[in-house]
Amino acid sequence: MNETLDLLGSRRSVPANALAEPGPSTDELDRMLTIAARVPDHGKLAPWRFILIEGDARAALGTRLAALLKELDPEAPEGRVQQQANAFSQSALVVAVVSRAAPHVKIPEWEQVLSAGAVCMNLSVAANALGYGAQWITGWAAYEPRALAILGLEPNEKLAGFIHIGTPTERLPDRPRPALSEIVARWGA
Repeated sequence: MNETLDLLGSRRSVPANALAEPGPSTDELDRMLTIAARVPDHGKLAPWRFILIEGDARAALGTRLAALLKELDPEAPEGRVQQQANAFSQSALVVAVVSRAAPHVKIPEWEQVLSAGAVCMNLSVAANALGYGAQWITGWAAYEPRALAILGLEPNEKLAGFIHIGTPTERLPDRPRPALSEIVARWGA
């Protein structure tokens, strides 16, 4: 039996609203972020960074983004606005993974974007390995320039995802996964 393969074979997302306190300790979070940053990074550019959204900052960010949502869409249903206000308070911790991919003389920008995606996945797996649940999501705020400015992103940065982390309050059954016969092809000359 291989613990790493067992973890990878059973890992699944836990909805943010099912990721309660307690969240990771400072040492556990440092370990998760260290593991997250240990991804393929052609050129050693570190084309990503982290923004930690924890404690009272979770509710403050939700409130600001809910106000922006209402400003952008005055007809937004009140339920949607309230859902946005609570979005970051649902889980114990949210880590925003920011992609800093940019043109480079040797390293294709696409490889830098993929590296940021690998950071998100490593962070999710590390959280699971330490006994926490995680969910990698984006949502409208990940694509809205004014929301990204609220988060503190520079104009050339993009949000790879919000990684919600916490103690699972429920374990959902696994979802259907694609059959290998539907997604695998063998190339031959």
